[in-house]
Amino acid sequence: MLSIGALPRPITSCRHPVNAEPNLLLAYFMKFLKVACPSRISSLRLRLPNQRSALIQSPLPTTEIMDSQDNQVAIVTGGATGIGFGIAEALAKAGLRVAIGSRRNDVVEQAASELRTSGNPNVIGLPLDVTDRTSVQDFVDQVRKQWDRIDILVNAAGVNIKNRTIGQMLPEQWDDVMAINATGAYNMIYATLPEMRARHSGTIINISSVTGKRALALGGVAYAASKFAMTALGTCVANEVGAEGVRVTNIYPGEVDTPILEQRPVPVSEEQRQLILRPSDVGQVVASIIALPPRVHIPELVIKPVHQGYV
Repeated sequence: MLSIGALPRPITSCRHPVNAEPNLLLAYFMKFLKVACPSRISSLRLRLPNQRSALIQSPLPTTEIMDSQDNQVAIVTGGATGIGFGIAEALAKAGLRVAIGSRRNDVVEQAASELRTSGNPNVIGLPLDVTDRTSVQDFVDQVRKQWDRIDILVNAAGVNIKNRTIGQMLPEQWDDVMAINATGAYNMIYATLPEMRARHSGTIINISSVTGKRALALGGVAYAASKFAMTALGTCVANEVGAEGVRVTNIYPGEVDTPILEQRPVPVSEEQRQLILRPSDVGQVVASIIALPPRVHIPELVIKPVHQGYV
């Protein structure tokens, strides 16, 4: 996944001058390397047309992909496992300050510790139940106490059930899925959006599903309904606050190898797992969207395995 954020400053460390056009292209190329290659890249030796070999230093810091978004604070719900962890990992590697939330205290702290050991000390894990508005407010207050602001919200908390037909599903199962997948996203937006509106900047990303665009039997009745609700929530909020500088993006992943697959009525084979997306794939997409200039808004994006159909 490649996105071009704010244009990096002109390259001035060439041993021999280059004209403006190659200079511009090289700046974009180095931006690509930062997004596509998470490993540190400190320099690149290139042969330019009609120029002697020049050592071109990277114009971007080795730990950041976002030129103008240093020290931004991102919240990732469901950030201890699955897609949420993949997103938190991508944002932490990009140099953001990241707060992950999960209902399981031991798991969320372990995940945060793992992210910190990867090189970014500015990662915290806090207990969070997105269905409980008191828990949501406590979580948000703790993040603000730690870092004074919230710039990015990623709604990645989600569940599904094995009883996926209307005949099998129990009413309380419907309630649980809707409470986490749909109302949970609303609760988080309600708690964080006012600050973004007041500041005239901010990004909200909802991790929906292709089942939130196509009512697929594979996802089930409750899951599809909850993801359609998240889709409508994100679209309506985006239209309401876009003129105020706040961006809302709905992302619709296809099949991803995460713990939620354990809730499939039919077990997923190892062969199938090898074909589908990884959480890190979604993480790269989210990091790329956040890296775009504030004037750019992507309302929605579908990401799926190449073998998976989409009609």
